[in-house]
Amino acid sequence: MSSFVVLLRFVVLFAGLSGVIGISAVHAENAPDHVVAKINKTDITEADIATALADLGDSIQQIPEAQRREYAISYIADLRLGAKAARDAKLSDDPDFKRRLGYQTDRMLFEEFNAAEAKKIVTLDAMKALYADTVKTLKPETEVRASHILVETEEQAKEIGKRLKAGEDFAKLATELSKDPGSGKQGGDLGFFTKERMVPEFSTAAFALEIGQVSEPVKSQFGFHVIKMTEKREKPVPSFDEVKDQIEQFMFRRAQQETIQKLRATAQIERIDPPTAPAAQ
Repeated sequence: MSSFVVLLRFVVLFAGLSGVIGISAVHAENAPDHVVAKINKTDITEADIATALADLGDSIQQIPEAQRREYAISYIADLRLGAKAARDAKLSDDPDFKRRLGYQTDRMLFEEFNAAEAKKIVTLDAMKALYADTVKTLKPETEVRASHILVETEEQAKEIGKRLKAGEDFAKLATELSKDPGSGKQGGDLGFFTKERMVPEFSTAAFALEIGQVSEPVKSQFGFHVIKMTEKREKPVPSFDEVKDQIEQFMFRRAQQETIQKLRATAQIERIDPPTAPAAQ
């Protein structure tokens, strides 16, 4: 961003562009073409504000939400004042500027076209069909729920085993003795997990237990575990609503890739100089 635009923004924020911009007290529910302000007799509309807010994105997160709208109006005024000054200075005639403007125009048109083509394909029915087809191919997967007590030495683990056999409560001992800061506060409960989620030594021992059974000391990179099996079940298949967003993202990416491949297939692309490295996918 040029120092000229930055300077203009400070003028807007601290002096309010007195006499230049008239800001209306309106709300976002107005129609997109509703005029909310004027800068040198040109309109600033609700649609302009929406575009500016989307463009500013994370850069205005530190501004209170109630003030972002007014900031956007000021920002648009900055841009238009700066753009007019640049045109008056004939900067728009500069060849390098024209090249960069052409590149940005191509990029925006490409993104618009790609998104429009993807929207034709990524319908709710198509998403549900992909979900149904995927669910058919899923194999049942066992997951277990277990608790553990993590200690530093095998001797400590064996002592805990003796206390459990003597009738002491597993959850109470876990809360008192476990070195695992997460599960220790939950009485050692790790929740449900599949084999690959835990280190191999732990998973092998845990999945070999019957419900209610307590393991002998199990060594892992974290120390020694005393494990208690509490539940076993088939891992439930997530519902469509639970994975809808991921399906939509996947289908959009796939549709966009297919669109590009179709465009390439009908184009004549010629490299004049030899590539220095394989093209990135």
